[in-house]
Amino acid sequence: MTEDSMVGKVVVVTGGTAGIGRMTARELARRGAAVVVVGRDRDRGGDTVQELNALGGTGCGAFVRADLSVMAEVRRLAETVAAEWPRVDVLINNAGAMFGTRQRTADGIEATFALNHLSYFLLTHLMLPTLKEVPGSRIVNVASDAHFGVRLDFDDLESARRYSGYRAYKRSKLCNLYFTYELARRLDGSGPVVNALHPGFVATEIGVRNRWVPRPLWRLFTLFAISEEDGARTPVHLAASAEVAGVSGQYFSKCRPVRSSAVSQDEDAARRLWGISAGMTGVGV
Repeated sequence: MTEDSMVGKVVVVTGGTAGIGRMTARELARRGAAVVVVGRDRDRGGDTVQELNALGGTGCGAFVRADLSVMAEVRRLAETVAAEWPRVDVLINNAGAMFGTRQRTADGIEATFALNHLSYFLLTHLMLPTLKEVPGSRIVNVASDAHFGVRLDFDDLESARRYSGYRAYKRSKLCNLYFTYELARRLDGSGPVVNALHPGFVATEIGVRNRWVPRPLWRLFTLFAISEEDGARTPVHLAASAEVAGVSGQYFSKCRPVRSSAVSQDEDAARRLWGISAGMTGVGV
């Protein structure tokens, strides 16, 4: 099978300075894409751009700093991208985190819900006009099989009553699927395709970055994990492969469509979450 070229295409990758986001950015740049990586750390951003530019592809790397747990910064990011990259072919919503203790963002929103779900929701809405201008554009949402075994508590979406870092993370990944499926239904072939994915259990730093798990214990867990390179295979497939051109509203694992949990198929819950998210971010319903 020939490798799909990304020459002439522009890709935005959130959380693109570490983990599978960085590996995804590397592979797409190697295939010729101009990759805009988004992250909080300027040093990591600079290192990532240097790495992308040294790969020998025909595209180039760029870094935009943004803390995507803060909705004003999501808006600033969208404005920056629109001003500097009037054409965007692929948006990869990848930024995410786990938090060992309940934290609130500058907006007063629980951090897991804000970063892992609302940033996907708001950034995608703000970039839709640009994406709709490009034939064959794609939206790729990094979710997880962690969504299995939970459902949303619509009376406590921000885990104010009883907080568990892992449960909040699992619910945020369920939110990613509700958003993906509802967006695909609303677009109904009128714009970019949108799909979600499970990257696998990847040996990244997500478990220790916000003190969710002690580092020695996380090292033990990740003995059973796949590499960051392997974790990037499915997001790269959804961003680049001709095999999935025109495919929308699906959940992928190991580069193949799979069925997500029965709970994630609840269209009423997806519409309800959409309305709440629209109200919290100030976008149209």
